[in-house]
Parts: sequence; C-alpha cells; structure tokens
Amino acid sequence: MTPIPIGESELIITPNNTIYHLDLHPDQLADTIITVGDPDRVGAVSKYFDHIEHRAQHREFVTHTGTIGAKRISVVSTGIGPDNIDIVLNELDALANIDFSTRTIREEKRSLQIIRLGTSGSLQADIPVDSFVASSFAIGLDNLLHYYQYSNNPEESFILSAFREHTALNGKAIVPYIAEGAINLRNHFSDQYHTGITVTCPGFYGPQGRVLRGPIAFPNLIDALGTFSSRGERITNFEMETSAIYGLGNLLGHHCLSISAIVANRVHKTFSADGAAAVDHMIRQSLAIIEKI
Repeated sequence: MTPIPIGESELIITPNNTIYHLDLHPDQLADTIITVGDPDRVGAVSKYFDHIEHRAQHREFVTHTGTIGAKRISVVSTGIGPDNIDIVLNELDALANIDFSTRTIREEKRSLQIIRLGTSGSLQADIPVDSFVASSFAIGLDNLLHYYQYSNNPEESFILSAFREHTALNGKAIVPYIAEGAINLRNHFSDQYHTGITVTCPGFYGPQGRVLRGPIAFPNLIDALGTFSSRGERITNFEMETSAIYGLGNLLGHHCLSISAIVANRVHKTFSADGAAAVDHMIRQSLAIIEKI
C-alpha cells in the first residue's frame, strides 16, 4: 500500500525545508536531546559543548546542536507548560520519523533520547533546595494526554488508581493521568539524585496551591500530594512539563527522563539562595553522565 502523504495543514514545513515552530531540518537534530524551559538556558547548556554546529531560533524555541567529545547533542528550549511540550515533542518526532520530501512516515523508526533539565519545587521535607530529582513517573494534572490514545502499563495503572483515591482530585475539573520515565536512562542517574513521582501542573499559582489574591479550589493540594505513596514511590516534586514529555515520548517510542534542580521546598517554604548556581551544577553534573550514555 502506498503511504498517504500528511497534509500541508497538518505538518507545516517552511520554504527552507524546516519544521514550522522549531525551524529545524531533520539533519540538524541529534539523537540525544536536552530540553529546557527557558530559552536563555540553551546557551547555559551549550557553553559546555566542545563544538556547536548549528543554532536556530523561532519564537521561544531555541536550538543548539553540537558535540561533547564524540557525543552529538541538541539542546532545545520548550517554553513553559504542557501545551508547548505538545508542539516540541511532536515536531522532534516529525524531524526523526517523517520524510519531509514525501510527507510520509518512515518505515524504520528513529528513537530519540530526550532528557529534560529543569527546575522544580520539592514536596518532601527531606528533599532540600539545591538538590536534584530524577523522575520515575509523572502524574499529569493538566489535560494534554487526554487528547491522545495512550494505554497505561500495569504499574502506571496501579499507581494512578491509588493517586486518584488518595487525593480525590479525579472528577469535574481534573482527570489525572500517569506516564513512566525511561528506566534505562534513569539508571544512569542514581548517585546524588533523588527519585520519585513528579506531578505536572498546568500553571504556577493556583494549580500549584499558591495563594496570592485569588481563592483556590484545592487548598489542601500540597498535603494531599506530599502524603501520597504507592508501590514504594512517593511524590517528590512538581513542575509544569514532565507528564507531557513522558506521555508523548512513550506514545511515540522515545526514551525520556526528567531531571529537576529543586529551587523551592514547599514544606519548609524556602527558596534557593542562588538558583542559577543550582541549575548550573545540575547541568554540569548531568552532562557528564549524558556524554557517556
């Protein structure tokens, strides 16, 4: 059967033969990709490359592709939130697995290593600011993965069921979902990295239980998340991208891991005295590991 080309409105390719949002050509993408939320953090990572072969920027999406030793790496900024992850993960996959000349899906699929280096807030008293977390699972309080046909494995299903019962969040406003990170990647990040479940929220204030002037619907959110455990896993932290990365990554056949520098501890209500230094430490330590994977 002859493959059916993907329509121009569905896969937008620029006149320069690059994908629309990321402004990248397939040859400009490495098999190992580091995602960061902040566009300025791309340079904070790539300054440790031995060589940068390509730079691209379109809107908040900045990409540097280069090498550390023999390892070719692309670092891509996503901006904040699951909606941006929907754009970035789908376009990374298109660059890897769609033939731009025919607009058809390649028969031989390319599996990417996608590692998020981000910031996060701790939900446990014993995970202090300036420490690092490698996410084993991600529970999404956003709605992104509900737009895709995603099937949970048994471990995901068990933890999700326990989470819904414990927090009572499942219902009118929130329908949590879960996705597992790549164990083969996480096993490299054992020393000096806490591990646990990361919760992804669709916002920074109300969705993460912060009260400024607007009254919030779930005032006991922090306590509900911090006291949850299942299968020996507890919720260590929350942020705004990991569940979308894990869900779409699994769906599309990629290996994903989220690494977070803890800049806030919501139990102690403390914030890092030097968040930039904590992020730089995470970048340097993680790059040394990524180079050898």
